[in-house]
Amino acid sequence: MFKLFKQLYLQKRVYIALGCIIALFILAFIFPILYKVVWGLFLLFFATILVDITILFTKKDKIQATRILPEKLSNSDDNHIYISIENKYNIAVQCEIIDEIPFQFQRRDFEIIKSIAAKELKTLSYTLRPTERGEYVFGKLNIYVSSPLKLVSKRYIFCDQATLATYPSFIQMKKYDLIAFSKNKYAFGMKKIRKIGNTTEFEQIKEYVLGDDMRNINWKATAKSNQLMVNQFQDENTESVYNIIDRGRVMQMPFNGLSLLDYSINSALALSNVILKKNDKVGLMTFAENITNQLPAESKISQLHKIMEQLYRVNTNFVESDFGKLYAHIRHKITHRSLIILYTNFESISSLKRQLPYLRAIAKSHVLLVVFFENTELTKLTNKKAKNTDDIFDKVIAEKFNFEKRLIVNELTKYGIQSILTPPEDLSLNTINKYLQIKAKGTL
Repeated sequence: MFKLFKQLYLQKRVYIALGCIIALFILAFIFPILYKVVWGLFLLFFATILVDITILFTKKDKIQATRILPEKLSNSDDNHIYISIENKYNIAVQCEIIDEIPFQFQRRDFEIIKSIAAKELKTLSYTLRPTERGEYVFGKLNIYVSSPLKLVSKRYIFCDQATLATYPSFIQMKKYDLIAFSKNKYAFGMKKIRKIGNTTEFEQIKEYVLGDDMRNINWKATAKSNQLMVNQFQDENTESVYNIIDRGRVMQMPFNGLSLLDYSINSALALSNVILKKNDKVGLMTFAENITNQLPAESKISQLHKIMEQLYRVNTNFVESDFGKLYAHIRHKITHRSLIILYTNFESISSLKRQLPYLRAIAKSHVLLVVFFENTELTKLTNKKAKNTDDIFDKVIAEKFNFEKRLIVNELTKYGIQSILTPPEDLSLNTINKYLQIKAKGTL
């Protein structure tokens, strides 16, 4: 009996009906002629509730459900969570599904209401968009089942606690993988880049087939084998690329719920995948008050997994970044000429000039690409029509900050340092485009 009451929940309409009956009882004291009618209504109401309880509680385990989770969540993307429900009742039921989703989403009104036919197996889904890396804990799956009478509900509880890790955006990584190597990639924003020049290296000697370049015939091998043999070459394009991410305080600024640091982490993962697909070596480094998450540049298949694991573990207190220590570390650890892609942010020309000597020193030995961010909120403000004096003042200040961003680009260009000034949401696309452009020009 105690277990029944633990699972039994009265619907709102029951309380409303009960309130009406109590009001009628009060009225019956004034008009005794109504007394029998009110008692009849009360008994009918009570009997209907008993019928509803009997329908739901006569047999156990008439509802079976399970939550289907992915192996991991992708940060800043819509992740699909599936719930499979089987109705073993002989009647259609209505299910109110309340899943105890991780506290990071701060959703206190989460519920799904679905009708499920008799003996039907139905799969439902909902999406979650995490904005932080780390562990997310799911609680229990609660399902409140009611019959067509909808007077009472029976509570079912499924699934124990489950913990999922939220990794840098591997969904975005796969998306740009498909776009970068698709024939229709230009429709998605990828730029068409003409390859200016290339060098080749010997790969193997093979039999001549129609269409091979006659200039590549290997006459010594032809004489030995008594048939035409040609030298086969491949593009000599293996280069070293390092993604270096600033995890200092300038990367704390949020856009659409995601910090600049996590935008950079997502971009570094997507770019690393493209770099490896282009047969280049890719490495990783993060810095603030010290250097962490170091991976030397490699082109092995396992490198992408190593990079993802390192990016997942990037932790920071958003302190002041030490560019001097970064320069010393690069000079000591990266001894051959490489493409250095530095994710950071400068809000003013004065903040750039404090770090410019270190950037110039890095650019003497490597190809340096500085990636920093537009303040999209200020851009919206500059495009907004001014209606009063305060709006004009705000617009002038916003335009001043945007102008300083353009000055930073010019200052970097003056010293031979390449740069990308990008909105956070376009970071991955613009960075991949720039890498492909540098590669095509043979800058390294």
